[in-house]
Amino acid sequence: MESSYQQRTLIGATGMELVLALYDGAIRFLYRASQCIEDHDVGGRRIAVSRALDILMYLEARLRPDLGGAVAQSLSHFYATMFTLTLEASHYESTEQLHEVITCVRNVRDAWVVVARNPDANRVLPRELRTKEELFSTPNPPVPGQEPTASHWSA
Repeated sequence: MESSYQQRTLIGATGMELVLALYDGAIRFLYRASQCIEDHDVGGRRIAVSRALDILMYLEARLRPDLGGAVAQSLSHFYATMFTLTLEASHYESTEQLHEVITCVRNVRDAWVVVARNPDANRVLPRELRTKEELFSTPNPPVPGQEPTASHWSA
């Protein structure tokens, strides 16, 4: 029931909302891994950690250093660090370290919320995280009172 609601919600999501959903998923799986450690559920911990790591790898793989420059490099380093800390926390069954990772991931997620307020932010999102409307929208909407610029397409 919950997954079908989540799937319907994501269908109409913007690219930025999809990025935030990925962060939310990573946080949720990290909390689940922490709970599994407390419950001595090794199998559950492995599944939850694996899913959190999958999300971190997906986010890192979709970075665009050609567009993001130093920010993309910093995010790449962040994802690699969170990946390593999550593996260590799982190996040592450390709920404290998992909660540190959760705090870090939540902080970066909150930074994405701030970035989302910038209308130009969607331009640096990977194509697969953009909606059709975002992919095919005009990059510079016409300004009222100005003539629209000519298209660069030719037949």
